[in-house]
Amino acid sequence: MKTSRSLHIMCSIPVFCWITATVLEHMLTTEQRGELPKTLTDMYSHFLLVQTKRKKNKYHEGRETSPQELTEADREVLLKLGRLAFEHLEKGNIMFYQEDLEQCGLDVTEASVYSGVCTEIFKRECVIFQKPVYCFVHLSIQEFLAAVYMFHCHTTRKTEVLKMFLKSESLIRRIFSFFDDKDPQSLDVFLSRAMKKSLQSKNGHLDLFVRFLHGLCLESNQRLLVGLLGQTEISPETIQRVINNLKEMNSDEVSPDRSINIFHCLMEMNDLSVHQEIQEFLKSENRSEKELSEIQCSALAFMLQMSEEVLDEFDLQKYKTSERGRQRLIPAVRNCRNAGLTWCRLSESHCEIVASALKSNPSHLTELDMSWNNQQDSVIKLLCAGLESPICRLETLRLRGCGLSEISCDYLAAALKSNPSHLRQLELSYNNKLQDSGVKHLCGFLESPGCGLETLRLMGCGLSKISCDYLAAALKSNPSHLRELELYGNNLKDPDVKQLSDLQQSPDYRLETLEWS
Repeated sequence: MKTSRSLHIMCSIPVFCWITATVLEHMLTTEQRGELPKTLTDMYSHFLLVQTKRKKNKYHEGRETSPQELTEADREVLLKLGRLAFEHLEKGNIMFYQEDLEQCGLDVTEASVYSGVCTEIFKRECVIFQKPVYCFVHLSIQEFLAAVYMFHCHTTRKTEVLKMFLKSESLIRRIFSFFDDKDPQSLDVFLSRAMKKSLQSKNGHLDLFVRFLHGLCLESNQRLLVGLLGQTEISPETIQRVINNLKEMNSDEVSPDRSINIFHCLMEMNDLSVHQEIQEFLKSENRSEKELSEIQCSALAFMLQMSEEVLDEFDLQKYKTSERGRQRLIPAVRNCRNAGLTWCRLSESHCEIVASALKSNPSHLTELDMSWNNQQDSVIKLLCAGLESPICRLETLRLRGCGLSEISCDYLAAALKSNPSHLRQLELSYNNKLQDSGVKHLCGFLESPGCGLETLRLMGCGLSKISCDYLAAALKSNPSHLRELELYGNNLKDPDVKQLSDLQQSPDYRLETLEWS
């Protein structure tokens, strides 16, 4: 299992461990050994066939057969289940009623056979509102069967089904124009459009479905599911086009987390080239000289965040790549202590990743630099969702030149006030919209009894004497921690900072450094 990264990372999921054990037990204790599965699609294909064989044996359906020999009845029922899986996956449904089964051509008897024997595939649940409820035992099984059904629809030219899925009449015409049985150009177009549709999904509900869809292109899975996928003769040239499309896919305005699924699809197609390139990159001594493509950045982000070793430092500016490439690297922030995310135009989806790193368990981040990203209030609000988490252990936060407004400062102060004990350094310099009103909000954090802030930098923030008075009042109410206060570039004069100067000279306060001129 460890030799296949795409399988090994799934072993933390109990259902997947059980699926794997079922497949391996069958393969290692029967004559149906063959090559062990290397991808998720391969594993789930074997699982589907093993459960179908168990049904045959229990109901004595004819002679002893190999799992690969699906009967026509098996294929019919599995495709009906696939249709049910697909139609409700698009809607986000994981539970179905009898009328849903009937709409897909399934009667209760067929469902009960697969329920009673293949409880690993489909089962009847408890009664809700006096109606029996059905479901797949795990969402991944629903996603796999949905992919099998959609692949079958493509190879058997079910144009209307594809049209509804892709929502593009022009694309359907392109796929099926002058279409013959061995047209090598249709599959890569279809998979590329399916990939883009999944990336556009807000909640990622089509991600695993699309991974399975790509995995079903492999010849090994074609052999396993012969008859279930339709007539599929896929040329090496077509497979290579699918791979090239994935490597070159543009994912503008898509979360870097979602872009990683492009890399997963390559792995499902057993294309290890990008994975090997990143392994070589990680071993090299001159990483800063090697230019990374966007797909390589997605692969690197995945491998870094899944590493058992926590990175001491992760700085986007040290990687030679495009701006979009740097943005694809952001998920690695979840597995580092010191993160530098400067000059990369962070969006809301990027800040959601940073927030998830701050509130993950365990949270490794102790130093975060997001300077020189012109942030909107909505982006800062997302960041604050991580800062206010009781799990957050951040000690240093730098937000230089981020265009913070009074509203942003209000969000920030409220978040830090709710979880004040860890932060030691706060850098808000060169936010000229901050001004006195922003500092007033910030002082609510400084006055908090749990505040342990030692260094505060507010250079070039458009501050006046009013801000100095706010700061002095806040420090008087909580004098024990702040040691360094920098107010350069605010055009302050001696009278403006008198109250702060008096605090610095008083033995009752720890303010050791006050820089303002």
